[in-house]
Amino acid sequence: MINPSVTGRWRLARPVLLAAALLATAPAAAQSDLSLSVSPFRQAVAENLNGDPAVASFYRARDFEPLWTGSGEVYSARRAALLDALSNADAHGLPARSYDASGLVARMSAARSADERAAVEIALSETYLRFARDIQSGILEPNAVVSAIKRERPERDADALLARIDAGDARKVLRDLAPDSLEYTRLMRTKMLLERTISLGGWGMPVRARALEAGDRGDAVVALRDRLVTMDYLPPHLGTRYDERMETAVRQFQQDHGLEVDGVAGPSTLSAINVPPEERLKSVIVAMERERWLNLEGGRGDRHVVVNLADFHAQLIDDGKTTFRTRSVVGHQDRDRQSPEFSDVMEHMVINPYWYVPRSIIVDEYLPAMRRNPYAHSHLDVIDSSGRVVNRGRGFARYNSRTFPFSMRQKPGPENALGTVKFMFPNRYNIYLHDTPAKQLFSRSTRTFSHGCIRLQDPHEFAYALLAPQQEDPERFFQSILQTGRNTTVPLEQNVPVHLDYRTAFTQAKGNVQYREDVYGRDGAIWRALADAGVALRIGQG
Repeated sequence: MINPSVTGRWRLARPVLLAAALLATAPAAAQSDLSLSVSPFRQAVAENLNGDPAVASFYRARDFEPLWTGSGEVYSARRAALLDALSNADAHGLPARSYDASGLVARMSAARSADERAAVEIALSETYLRFARDIQSGILEPNAVVSAIKRERPERDADALLARIDAGDARKVLRDLAPDSLEYTRLMRTKMLLERTISLGGWGMPVRARALEAGDRGDAVVALRDRLVTMDYLPPHLGTRYDERMETAVRQFQQDHGLEVDGVAGPSTLSAINVPPEERLKSVIVAMERERWLNLEGGRGDRHVVVNLADFHAQLIDDGKTTFRTRSVVGHQDRDRQSPEFSDVMEHMVINPYWYVPRSIIVDEYLPAMRRNPYAHSHLDVIDSSGRVVNRGRGFARYNSRTFPFSMRQKPGPENALGTVKFMFPNRYNIYLHDTPAKQLFSRSTRTFSHGCIRLQDPHEFAYALLAPQQEDPERFFQSILQTGRNTTVPLEQNVPVHLDYRTAFTQAKGNVQYREDVYGRDGAIWRALADAGVALRIGQG
């Protein structure tokens, strides 16, 4: 049974469990019907194996012996454990109704013939596999919901999943299917707490004001006070003035929601404060689905980089701990400029990089001006297919977006669009992390200004952290190359997995749950797809 401190009140559905045991505890006459000779049952199983090929393979390998519907305590315990897990699937944000635990119970209690028992046997295995895949790898196919999510669910071997039930304690096997990350555990706890909050009436009335600040009084201040109290940002009190206590609470709320931290409840802050707990609960359930998509065999890497596009930060993680964190700028909200989500492996960094201009920028932004004036954008070299610089004097008026045969690049230097260093994890999307001369953009709370790549506020410090395992003095090593001004590739002796992710809800080891704006609208699309798949809010069940 899962620890109640993690999942809340994990309720045993007693009627379901009693019905689950019917095959093992039926009266003697019924037992006789259920315990038909092995040969008819095996034959019936073989004849009913027309669904999941993995299930068919598993049963052929075991000579069509039952996994679930045999007689005795072992089989009864397996059925009970499965039905219990299915009945409580919504604790994980899964569509419990789609597994139809009550329907399986009805079929089990009615099974008398070998054919009926075989059909139940296969249905139990197929339902178990569907549940196991959903809880381990996610309900949705990510790219089918949002095309910019360039990742696939991490599939598990079906034969191995069935074999685990056959060889182990079914209740433990089922309990261990969920991702074992601390983030998933904390998200489950957050889900339970939000459900309880909603069942008790939520966070109270929204705050009706355009802006509130220190010294203000009135009904809106009282509403803000009450809402901050129910959100646990402020201890209960009867004050009616926007005082120092309220300003401190607002600052903490702003920090937890990625807002400008100034202690003033302006439009953005009040908009976030007025978001109902039901919407936050949806964000948490989406985050749990996203955590399942990253439930990779072998993990995400002892050392890895995570970029949360919705949080505008990049982090270096070592053995589960954040060892470096910096602000980032990500792709613009325009659909063709949004940063994609995927995982790859960082292999090297380039110090004093050239910037090779993406083809889309060349033909959409630069070529129109160069057709009128061949010396437009003269800070960029025009390069032919052999890498030679093209003489601009011949002009470009005869070319259009389809026929322009050249590429363009910017030399290394302080004004280079990539700054002084870029971090490469070769991928088909031509996305990487890099420096930028546009440092002023990092002061914004919403940082969606790039064409898709990830700009870092502190790229040199990031480079030092990456080089630390292979250089005794990584800063001196990096700076010695930088000062030459020469384009230099530095391999990483230890390749580092990079995960570009997008979380509007995420947790911390210590402190409050963090929420961010859905700047790309992706989590909204994922929630709608989850709802279409049968996921529902457990309102009133907290």
